[in-house]
Amino acid sequence: MVAIKSFEADKFLERPAPHIFVYLLYGPDAGLVAERARALVKKSVDNPKDPFQLLRIGGDDLAADPLRLADEANTIGLFGDRRAIWIEAQGRAFVTALEPLFAAPPQGSTIIIEAGALKKDAVLRRLCEREKSAAAIACMPDSQEEIAHLIEREAAGAGLSVSPEAKTLLASLLGQDRLATRGELEKLVLYAHGAGAIGLEHVEAIVSDASSLLLDHAVDGAFGGDFAAVEAGARRLAAQGADVNQLLGAALRYSLGLRRARLEIDAGGGHGHGYGFGRSRAFDQHVRLWTAERLARAIDILAEAVRRTRREPKLAQPIALRALWSVASAAQARGARA
Repeated sequence: MVAIKSFEADKFLERPAPHIFVYLLYGPDAGLVAERARALVKKSVDNPKDPFQLLRIGGDDLAADPLRLADEANTIGLFGDRRAIWIEAQGRAFVTALEPLFAAPPQGSTIIIEAGALKKDAVLRRLCEREKSAAAIACMPDSQEEIAHLIEREAAGAGLSVSPEAKTLLASLLGQDRLATRGELEKLVLYAHGAGAIGLEHVEAIVSDASSLLLDHAVDGAFGGDFAAVEAGARRLAAQGADVNQLLGAALRYSLGLRRARLEIDAGGGHGHGYGFGRSRAFDQHVRLWTAERLARAIDILAEAVRRTRREPKLAQPIALRALWSVASAAQARGARA
């Protein structure tokens, strides 16, 4: 049984066990799944561009023709090269194509399966966790610490340092998808080339949809009890000329989503993930921290702040900050008692 947790995967993949020939890469971080699949391909064949060494097959094609996988896996190249078969799992099950291979393992072939999020009882995941010659490798969104290390490695590779403030902001803005994170970091180090160090001004100038990310940062800070994040986010948004009502509106929408999720959980109807607006890690933390009653009060505070900024636009900035500080204060008090 080889079930590899996400944080163990990179170390495991540095030296793949010689008896393992099937690798299942699965999880909600599609970018990380793809990155690890490519890394495995490079370890499995001498030339990934050679179609005789690397074959890509869709899972639906294998479901329609289960015998094809065994035929391809047991095909010997003209020059005896190692082969890899890269399978993209799709809608149909293709477990019947894999099972014969575990009974008679092919020589010199590696099978790499790229899948999305799979439940514990998913047939494909259970099979790969059960078989000794297979590994099921989870690919979860990076933690804040993992993102920070990735930032440091990318910057160091380009001969740059990163200011603590820039690293903190970047780590809070990135991480839901590994490929997207790497793409943003590549743009960032190219933009900061020659500066010697990456600062806040570089992050705000180059990270995609910076205003939206700063909104998320400030809202997450409010519902996580982080006053510094609220103030820093509001200040940077103001410097970019953003309307403070955008920040209040984002916080209000987020609070409504949190309350719907909290009520759903309290009623025993599920985990409430569908209201997370693509920010699952922070959302899960906040939905555990807040009660439905406290969220109702937060909604009232934010809604009243929106109404006041419309009546008194000249006071919009202090009104918005006071409302968000009130939310952060409630989150901090709740966290102290949790």
